[in-house]
This record gives sequence, structure tokens and C-alpha cells, in this order.
Amino acid sequence: MGKKYNAVKALVDKTKFYSITDAIELVKKTSITKFDSSIELSLKLNLDTTKAEQQLRGTISLPYYFGKSVKVLVIDDTMTPEKAKACGADFFGAMEKIAEIKSGWLDYDVIVTTPKFMIELSKLGKILGPKGLMPNPKLGTVTMDTVKTVTEIKKGKYNYRTDSYGNIHMLIGKVSSKTEQVAENLKVFLEFIISKRPSTVKGDYIQKIFLSSTMGPSVKVQK
Repeated sequence: MGKKYNAVKALVDKTKFYSITDAIELVKKTSITKFDSSIELSLKLNLDTTKAEQQLRGTISLPYYFGKSVKVLVIDDTMTPEKAKACGADFFGAMEKIAEIKSGWLDYDVIVTTPKFMIELSKLGKILGPKGLMPNPKLGTVTMDTVKTVTEIKKGKYNYRTDSYGNIHMLIGKVSSKTEQVAENLKVFLEFIISKRPSTVKGDYIQKIFLSSTMGPSVKVQK
């Protein structure tokens, strides 16, 4: 580790659990990048991810969005230019768009579609799968209400999922953002994850909570 990192690391008491506000302020203070660092939440959950019912995955809209804007492709034969403009869809169409994907077109970040087109899209797994672009009902991108879904995505939705160790990592703010905004995002996400607790989990569900900035030291947060 460099001198700059070691200097800010010394500001963090590794034996202490900080309040949400104090933790956010400390994460800001210990940020060492020249760019506007992200503030990331890391949760260690008491989950056995070898069991399907204990694998958490989905999307959430937080009060404040700090992620990048995304380009959305809608594959829905009921989508009109008027609807697309209203919800903010960047591209839309039906089978002709699927043909473009087959030809290698990947100039979008999310695909939203209806169940009707999943048979054809599922054939494109080798193209869409490695890019993480395959629509998924668990992520809400396979839906009968594409207009509503695209509107929500454009307002800002975060994907979350547990890794093989039961951890979840989530962007909840930027170093330049207001502490109150980051704190609200954190509280809302914690409440949401608590609501998703699998019924088969026994004992302490949320085991550890950490906050950190990009390349900065982690700070333990009170549960």
C-alpha cells in the first residue's frame, strides 16, 4: 500500500463500529482518488448460497441514484414512438431488433421485453449472456408493462445479488454527495434486504456492514 493510503488508513479505528453518519463522513475523509470516488456498501449476510432460496438477486430503486445513465432497448411489438419517447426508451422494435442482435449489434446496456419474445432471445445466449444483457424476470426486464419498467430504469435502478460467500456490494453514493443522501440510501437498502430475509435462515442475518470509497479503507458500521 502507498503512503497516502496508509495515512488515511490510520484514521480508521478498526476496533470501532461507527454510526451511519460518522461512517459516511469518515469514508469521505479517507478517500484518496483524484476523481469523485464511489461510496460502496458491503454486507456480509448469514446465507448458504448453495441453497437456491438463499440466493438473493433483483433490482431496487433507491431514493438517490448515483449510477451511470443507461441505454435501453425495448423489444415489444406494442411499443410506439410516442410511448418510447414518454418512457425514455433509446431503441425499440420487435423481430427486426432481434435480427440486429444476431448480426452483432450491442449498443445498449439493458434489454426490456415481454415474455412473447423470450423464446427468440433465449436463442441468443452466446451473444447476450457474456455481456449480461439477457432479459431476466428476476431483474424485472421481462414484463408485460415495458413502459413502466423502462421509466423506472431511466429514473435509476440498481442490481443486487449475493456472491458465493453471501456478500452483497452496492453503490450508495459518491464522495461529493450529501451525507444525508448517502445515509438515506443506506437505510432504505438495509430495510429492503431485511425484508428479503429467507425463512430458512436462522440466527444473525446481517453479520457485518462496511462502507468504503474507491481504493479507500473500509469502515465498520453499527448494525
